[in-house]
Amino acid sequence: MNVDQSRTFAEDGAEPTASPAGSTGSGPGRPAVSVVVIVYNDAARLPTAVRSVLDQTLRDVEVVVVDDRSTDGSYEVARGLAAAHPDRVRACRLPENSGGCGAPRNRGITEARGTYVLFLDSDDVLERNACRNMLEAAEATGADLVSGLCVRVHVDSRTGKEVKWYPWLYERTRTLESISELPDLLVFDTLSTNKCYRRRFLLDEGLRFPVGIHYEDLLFSAQAYATARRITLIPNRVYDWRVADKAETKSISNRRDEIANFTHRMEIHRRVDRLLADRGLLELKFAKDVKFLKHDLVLHLRELPFRDAAYREEFAAIAREYLESIDRTAFDETEPIHAICAYLLQVSDWDNLLPAVDTLTNRDKISSPLVERDGRVYWCAEHLDDPFGRHVLDVTELGHHVKPVDRMFLRNELTSYESGGTTVRLAGSITNPLGVIPPGARLTGELEFYARRPGVRFQTFRFPVANVGHAGGTVVWEGSADLTTVRPLGIVDAVWDVRLHLDVDGVRTTTRLTAAEPGLATGRLPVRPRLTRLVADRIEPVVSSRGHLSFRLVPGKKADAVVRRGVHGRAATLAKTGYRKARSLRGRLASGQTKIRLYHEVFSRLPVRKGLVVFESHLGRQYSDSPRAIYEEMRRQGLEFEPVWAYTGGPAGFPDDATLVRRWSLPYLRALAQAEFWVDNQSYPLKLTKRPETTYIQTWHGSALKRMGFDEAEWKLKSREEQAEQQKVLDRFDRFLVRSEHDVRTLARAFRLQERTLLRVGYPRNDALVRARRREAAGAGRERGPLAAELGVPEDRQVLLYAPTFRSRGDGRKRFELPFDVERFADTFGDRYVLLVRSHYLNHVVLPPSVRGRVVDVTAHHDVTPLLALADGLITDYSSVMFDYALLDRPMFFFAYDYDAYVHEDRGTYFDLLERAPGPVLRTEDELHAVLGSLEEQAVKYAPRREQFVAEFGEYDQGTAARDVVDQFFGHRRRG
Repeated sequence: MNVDQSRTFAEDGAEPTASPAGSTGSGPGRPAVSVVVIVYNDAARLPTAVRSVLDQTLRDVEVVVVDDRSTDGSYEVARGLAAAHPDRVRACRLPENSGGCGAPRNRGITEARGTYVLFLDSDDVLERNACRNMLEAAEATGADLVSGLCVRVHVDSRTGKEVKWYPWLYERTRTLESISELPDLLVFDTLSTNKCYRRRFLLDEGLRFPVGIHYEDLLFSAQAYATARRITLIPNRVYDWRVADKAETKSISNRRDEIANFTHRMEIHRRVDRLLADRGLLELKFAKDVKFLKHDLVLHLRELPFRDAAYREEFAAIAREYLESIDRTAFDETEPIHAICAYLLQVSDWDNLLPAVDTLTNRDKISSPLVERDGRVYWCAEHLDDPFGRHVLDVTELGHHVKPVDRMFLRNELTSYESGGTTVRLAGSITNPLGVIPPGARLTGELEFYARRPGVRFQTFRFPVANVGHAGGTVVWEGSADLTTVRPLGIVDAVWDVRLHLDVDGVRTTTRLTAAEPGLATGRLPVRPRLTRLVADRIEPVVSSRGHLSFRLVPGKKADAVVRRGVHGRAATLAKTGYRKARSLRGRLASGQTKIRLYHEVFSRLPVRKGLVVFESHLGRQYSDSPRAIYEEMRRQGLEFEPVWAYTGGPAGFPDDATLVRRWSLPYLRALAQAEFWVDNQSYPLKLTKRPETTYIQTWHGSALKRMGFDEAEWKLKSREEQAEQQKVLDRFDRFLVRSEHDVRTLARAFRLQERTLLRVGYPRNDALVRARRREAAGAGRERGPLAAELGVPEDRQVLLYAPTFRSRGDGRKRFELPFDVERFADTFGDRYVLLVRSHYLNHVVLPPSVRGRVVDVTAHHDVTPLLALADGLITDYSSVMFDYALLDRPMFFFAYDYDAYVHEDRGTYFDLLERAPGPVLRTEDELHAVLGSLEEQAVKYAPRREQFVAEFGEYDQGTAARDVVDQFFGHRRRG
């Protein structure tokens, strides 16, 4: 410590540092850990922060409080804490306010006496075991830096909301010899406060925080990561970042309305880039570029609609210089809208950028009219002559071109706002992407005002839109609302949102009103709240954080005092408390645990209803498969029964002559509890116990190539208790349909089913395929039926069906990437075949417009059986449709492009597909193209293999499965 610093401590009444500068060894007067607590004008919260250090389970810890020249008495509080704990707390302050965190932390490094150093902000706290856990990890591994889990604690949240800070980095203990082993650590966890540093490491490397610039953590952490000889991560919670969402004063990082904030961020990024370049860590620069496009830039882009032209131009100039330094391949690692916004900002295309920012903020919103060129869909028509711009602006894979209007969330820009008396007059312009709203469509509109309360809709008020029609590439509208009819309660519905319902030929799409022009909506209008003594008597327009028009209740001058008393008075408190209790009760009633209790303790005590049959296919996602075949056979025979079909998502496509219940709803649970029969092909909810009086007919959904059940390594690794719990679920099956002895050897054994459970009748869904094959064998010819016309298949084209198995992307998204060039396929075979693409029901696929009419996505078709019957040939991989399609004795092609990985690294298989496939197994796209030249040739070549395949895997599929099941279980219900 230099002389000036010692004098400062002496003047402040604290002991000067006893150890010589640079000493880091523990010993008398030398604590193991120094926690540097920085404070500025935070006298009220400082004691809590310091107490979290003093209460550590590791006692050998000192507190060094550094005050950044506060004006509220924080330093006096710090001195009081030092006086109360003279052996453990020291206090100092800077000669003048530094305006940031860097200078006080640097002072703390100098004053610290411990072997290790931690940093704590005065408004946060350390977890009780933080110092002990980090010290033990550092001592055990010899790490220069130990990092633990930080948790953002939202202190003004009534629900105690907590969010873990990048938790995947801290799932287990691990030690890195170089930051290059885990680039995500440098890219995402840029905090300095959830870390423990060896003080000698900080001194030897000269690590200090930059001063006079914000975002100092980013640079300091990058320097520490890059220079540390060893880094250890621990899975322990160490730091509580206490966030006050409703704080009047924004934190420095949240002042994104200040252009200086963005300037500082860019300067820090440039310094980090130079550091990485100097250290030869260019691969980390690429990962950092991706994060910049996905996160850092996005934070500021979202502010642009609220800023004026001068701010936008200055922002663009700063950003453009930095964007030029980013590797263009980083654009491909982001979501399309991130790349689009960055590119449009780079070229200063404000007309297209500001709508794009609307989509950035509201991810599902389509804010551009889009344009189709050469069979591809682009965000806008501009910049397509720039190869890079054309690449970035290509949004074909988003699939907007195949969405119907009722599945689109369209941008609706507010173009006019006028208020007078009690009436507000509004006008807007709705984006019409790719002309999805045709010029001749019948259009009607309706404005809706509704209170903003999550999970609860008190009341809504609707007003018809007087004028709505086409205007070039958009749909324009005008409407008005007399707000005297809007009757808010006033305590729990202070904010009212507005949306417009647009009906297009009877199909509805809903939009929000985007207030894109700052200052467009102003003025107050009177309202008549129901609780006039406690609430406001005016309503004024406001713009939400997502850029949408809303209205907020505000008091008039006369009502202001009454409102202030009322909002905090007894009546208001009772009303708000009552609302919260009601909302909490509703949440508990809707919870899964409550529903399970209702099922077992209430519904299961009701009498079983004879003739009640609950059907479900693929967890309620479809009206399909063997449950459908059994249901339709029961209808065909005219049986007397009470059918219930479960659905998920929506009831479209399910039968009109059955009761439809949403899966996991109370009517669904009651129906299951009282049903005489359960019929499904996958599994009813696992925690619902089947009553003894109920018969569970499990049709299953396919024979097994892939290992299943207890044959899977994942199941074998479960504990004995977990396996027993899973077995209880499987033991609910009273009858399990099988189609071959292969099913007995595989599925039945893997599920540990008893012999008496097995029903050797085949799959009801395959009856139609067996009958189709017999008709063709008898010379009746192929019947295409109405499905071919519905799909637009020309008479002179043959039909190929591509039906792959489920593919997991590993990132939570369900879009399936086709493993071949679909445009090349269409160009090569489009004059001969129509290719139907049906991805697994848990996936979805997007086809480009260029293949329209030649390749058709049929994933949305509930039942695959009619598609199999239509197809002249099947292309698959490992899907169980191979067993079904073989019954038709038509050509089959196995495109197993990832065979080795799938078979040897995934779940494994029951037999070698290469040896027993009833068609060619192909590894490359060129091989696939080569064998598709003639279906007739392939049909003849593999006929013996198909016959053998059916004999082994479909021996019980004789075309009578549905009838056999119905006769055995429901025959007694025939009328008369």
